[in-house]
Order: sequence, then C-alpha cells, then structure tokens
Amino acid sequence: MGSIGEIASFMKKHELMLVTAESCTAGLIAARLADIPGAGSLLDSAFVVYSRDAKEHCLDVRKETINRFNLTSEEVAREMAEGALARSHANLAIANTGITDAVDNDIPAGTQCFAWIFRHAVPDGKTKIFTTTRRFAGSRNAIRNAAAEYALRRIPHYFGLLHNGGGET
Repeated sequence: MGSIGEIASFMKKHELMLVTAESCTAGLIAARLADIPGAGSLLDSAFVVYSRDAKEHCLDVRKETINRFNLTSEEVAREMAEGALARSHANLAIANTGITDAVDNDIPAGTQCFAWIFRHAVPDGKTKIFTTTRRFAGSRNAIRNAAAEYALRRIPHYFGLLHNGGGET
C-alpha cells in the first residue's frame, strides 16, 4: 500500500480508530493521518511523550522496563502502546521510540522501535501486539519522517497477519 490516503481508506474499510504514543516522531504519525480529509473518523488521540518522565507518568511505562531494555527498545514501545490504548477508545495503537543521532554508544543512530496493538480486531476478541525495530538513514528529520510513514504503512501488513493467526496475545 503506497500513499497515506490508501492507508486511510484501508482503516475506514476495517473500522480502525488510531491512538498514537510517540516519542522520536513527536506527533508526526498522527499528523500524517490528520492530513487526510475525514481523519476525525480514524484518529482518536495522540500522546507525545518525548521524555522518560512523560513515558512513565502519562502512559505508565515502567521504570524497570526502561532501566532493563533502554528507552529505545521494543519493550518500551510496547508499554507505550498499551498505555495509550488503555486511555483511549481506539482499537489500534501505534507507538514509536528511538534515536536519530549518535547519542548512545550501544544503539546506532536512526534506530526506531515500534509497537502496533489491535484491540478486538479478530474473531476471538483478543488484543494482538506486534513489535519491530528498524534503522533509517539520513538527517534527523528524514529519519523521523521515514519512521512516521513506516508506522502507518505497516498497518495493513499487521492487520493481515491477524487473520492468518499471527501476533501475540
């Protein structure tokens, strides 16, 4: 699926309502979707939680998770998505956390961690979670933009896996 308009059409067809929990992308995922006419039926809310404290206090990301896995980790992205979904009427949450610059000796610049959670999206009514880590190249803003686009473009992929028995419970 190419354009954000096509992603929006897919979301409408499958009655997906999104909440985002964004760190590195700082609201770009929600903003990309908001560019589409009729986005009010697709976007419930967006949490921009850039700091460690904001992740902990706004979305209940556990200090233990951050200390054990790092702020740039799939585990933190997962807890961000869970926290956003718990505070929303949405049935889809996307979370992003990562770094754009060489600020961590253990994590390469451009590393972005994501989580997608689908609530009640399959016949068994369970919540399904997908996580992944990707690395993007380019300037700070190029990385952030690429991460936002990637987060939205993966919705159809993970939704498709739901109907083929994939995903965690």
